[in-house]
Amino acid sequence: MANLVRLPTLVALACAAAIGLAASSWRSVGTIACLLALVGWWWGSARLDRLDHSALRAEVGRAETALVVVTSAPRRGKFDLKMAVRVRRFGLLALDEAAQLELPLGRAPPQGGVLEVRAEAKLPHGPSHGFDERTWLRRHGIHVVLAGDRWRLVGHRHGLGGFGDRLRAWLASSVAGGLHGERRGVLLGVVLGDEEGLNDRLRTDFRASGLYHLLAVSGQNVALVAGGALVLAWLLGIPRWLGQLGALASIGGYVLAVGAQPSVLRAGVAGALGSLAWLTARSTDRWYFLLLGALALLAWNPYVLFDAGFQLSFAAVVAIFTLAPRLEQRLEGYPLPRWLRQAIAISTACGLATAPILWLQFHAIPLLAVPANAAAAPAVVPLLGLAMSAAVVHPLAPGVSALLAQADGLCATYLAACAKGFGGLPLAQIRSGWAAAALLLLAGGAWAYACRDGRAEGRLPDHRYRPAESEPGRAQAPRPNR
Repeated sequence: MANLVRLPTLVALACAAAIGLAASSWRSVGTIACLLALVGWWWGSARLDRLDHSALRAEVGRAETALVVVTSAPRRGKFDLKMAVRVRRFGLLALDEAAQLELPLGRAPPQGGVLEVRAEAKLPHGPSHGFDERTWLRRHGIHVVLAGDRWRLVGHRHGLGGFGDRLRAWLASSVAGGLHGERRGVLLGVVLGDEEGLNDRLRTDFRASGLYHLLAVSGQNVALVAGGALVLAWLLGIPRWLGQLGALASIGGYVLAVGAQPSVLRAGVAGALGSLAWLTARSTDRWYFLLLGALALLAWNPYVLFDAGFQLSFAAVVAIFTLAPRLEQRLEGYPLPRWLRQAIAISTACGLATAPILWLQFHAIPLLAVPANAAAAPAVVPLLGLAMSAAVVHPLAPGVSALLAQADGLCATYLAACAKGFGGLPLAQIRSGWAAAALLLLAGGAWAYACRDGRAEGRLPDHRYRPAESEPGRAQAPRPNR
C-alpha cells in the first residue's frame, strides 16, 4: 500500500481515531486487523520517505574529496568498477548516505575498506536498453553516483559490519584455499553468493541453463550451517540447548558474511525461528516462517517488493510448499530414485513459478532448467558440506582444510560443466515474445490434460453389480438407462 500511496502521519492518526470510534470492541479481530494494517501502511510510508531523502543530490555536478566506506564486493564491468558505499564526508559536508562508487578498471578496493577518493557527484543513468539504473538504485536508497578517478585506502570499518567483513574474508580463504580460476569462482559463488570470480561467458551459461539460483545463497546453505553446528555439538557431547544457541550464532555469522541478500535473509529468519521454536518448546509452521521473513524485509525496505531477487526467492519457496509435493506424487509410479523424483519435482515447480518473473524482469526463460537441475543436484550438497567442513577444520588443521577444498573443487568443476553443457545448447533459453507465448500455450495445454487425466483416474466406474447369467437362482438385473 505504501508503494501505491504514501500515508502521512496526521492522516494515519485520524484514521486510527475513526477506527476506534467506529469499533464496538478493541478486542475484536476486525478492529485489531484494521489497526495493524494502518500501522503497516504508515510505517511503510515513513520508510519510503526516509529512503527517498538525499543530501547528496544537492551536490550533483561538483567534484570533491570524499570519505566513503565500501559496503559490498566490487562488481567488475567492461569499463569500470562499481560498488555500493556509505558516504561519510563529501568535501566539507558531513553525512551518512548510501551511494554508488565508480572507479576505473584496475585494483579493486576491499569490502569494508574506508577510502579517500576524489570523485564527482552525478545522477544515475536513466532507462537504456531495457534497464533503468536510476530507478533500480533509488529502490536501494541510492540517488547519486560518485565517479572517482583515484582512491586511497585509509582504514577499515569497525563494529558489526567490520566483523562481517573479516568473517567473509576468512570463509573465502578457508573454503577455497589453494583454488584458482573457474573452480574458485564457482565455489565462492555457491557458498558466499560472490560472482566476481566468474567470467561473463560462464555467468551467461548459468543463467541460460537455469542454474543461476545456485549462485544466490538460499535456505539449503543456511540449513547446512545450522545442521553442522548441531552435529558438532553432538560430537563434542554438548547439550542440545547449547547446540541450538550455537546454531543461532552460526546462522547470524553466516548472514553477516554473505550480506543483505533477500534469499539469505529469508532463510536466516526461518533458521533462527526454527532454533528459537525448539528452545521455547513451541510448534513450527513453515508458512509463518516464510511470511515473517517477508515482513522483516518489507518493513526495512518496502521497495524490495519490486526486487527480482525477492520475487524469485519467495515465488520459488511457495512453489516448493504447494506444487512440488503434488508433482513428486505424480512421479511415484516411475522407476526413478527418490532423490531424482524430488529434484525433478522441485525444479519443475520452481521453474513454473519463476518463469513469469524471469520474463518480466529479464525477458528470458530457461527451457532446460529441469534436466540441468537434476544433473547438478548430486553435487550441490557435497559441495556445501565439504565447504563447511573445510571452514570448521581450517583453524585446527589448515592442511586438511586445503585437501577438502581441493576435493570441493571437483564438485565446482562438475557444476560448471553442467552449466556449460546445458547453457550452451541452441534452445536453452527463450528470448522471443512469440516463443514465450507458444511456451505458455503449451504449458497450459499440458496442465489441462494433466487435470483431465487426474479426474479420469479418480472417477468411480459407472456400473452396478449384475450377476452372471450362468449363476443359478439369480435374477437378471435390469440394465440401467444411460
